[in-house]
Amino acid sequence: MFAHKINGQTELQLLQHPHCQELFKLMDANRRHLRPWHPWIDLIRTAPDLDRFITNWLQQFSSNRGFHAGIWHEGKLCGVINHLNVDWLNRSTALCYWLDEARQGRGIMTIACGAFISHAFNALKLNRVTIECASTNTRSRRVPERLGFKFEGIIRGIEWLHDRYADHAIYGLLTGEWNQDDEYSCERSALRPELEPHLHCVQN
Repeated sequence: MFAHKINGQTELQLLQHPHCQELFKLMDANRRHLRPWHPWIDLIRTAPDLDRFITNWLQQFSSNRGFHAGIWHEGKLCGVINHLNVDWLNRSTALCYWLDEARQGRGIMTIACGAFISHAFNALKLNRVTIECASTNTRSRRVPERLGFKFEGIIRGIEWLHDRYADHAIYGLLTGEWNQDDEYSCERSALRPELEPHLHCVQN
């Protein structure tokens, strides 16, 4: 099973069916925290609901379009980071993520994103990574800002969030802009080759 230790406290693992109960418990405990920004949480009411999502995530992984990783901090599952889709034709991907409310403010998500970004540029040889989030979600927006992404603008009314249309802030990073000497992008944050999932460079 894919796993990658980022540092002494934080590890990424490919999410699979044995993680279902632990992940559902975390989601359910964070339902109020996640719902304002992640409407998909309403679709996951039971562990079997989540198990079906995991099946779709593993199909994405097997079709070479990205993967969902759980984030473990100090031995406890505390969040998820994933590719929305790897676009091999244009060599780009977008990242999505969420973190347990009780573990925010520790830099956990920033280093997890750093590992994903290093893997995207160094192993997958992609040209661009995008992070897009609701314009009013200031905590989520701090992640790409810390990692050196360029703010590229606001897309108006792009997402229906329960009772209103939300604007999205778009951040982009190109491979030549990724600072390999930054504390979040150094070699210890890159997914080690022997632990990489089977994602590989393709032309379509």
